[in-house]
Amino acid sequence: MAHLGLVSVVVRDYDEAIAFYTRALGFELREDTPREDGGRWVVVAPPGSRETGLLLARAATPEQSARIGDQTGGRVGLFLTTEDFDGDYKRMVAEGVVFEEEPRYEPYGAVVVFRDLYGNRWDLIQPA
Repeated sequence: MAHLGLVSVVVRDYDEAIAFYTRALGFELREDTPREDGGRWVVVAPPGSRETGLLLARAATPEQSARIGDQTGGRVGLFLTTEDFDGDYKRMVAEGVVFEEEPRYEPYGAVVVFRDLYGNRWDLIQPA
């Protein structure tokens, strides 16, 4: 059976993106391999994630640069599921992650919207 392996996030700079995702979000750097074209193959993922990670793809054209931080037209496009909502929320606040709202406790779970380094909107969510 197939699974979703990677989701690309267009970034301005590899190193600043790695720093944000590993420090502020607590992700692990899974791969950072130089490519012949001068780019890098950079993969980060939450600890314990076995199948899906983020491919941090440096913008290479003006069109790609224009999409940095707005890959989904302003909608929440990425969902970070946690088993420790309050702990992860507090850790992320301490790391300077920008939250758009206070945490909400909905019938489907605890949720709060935050922005990554570039402005992409995410949900931090712990399902009920």
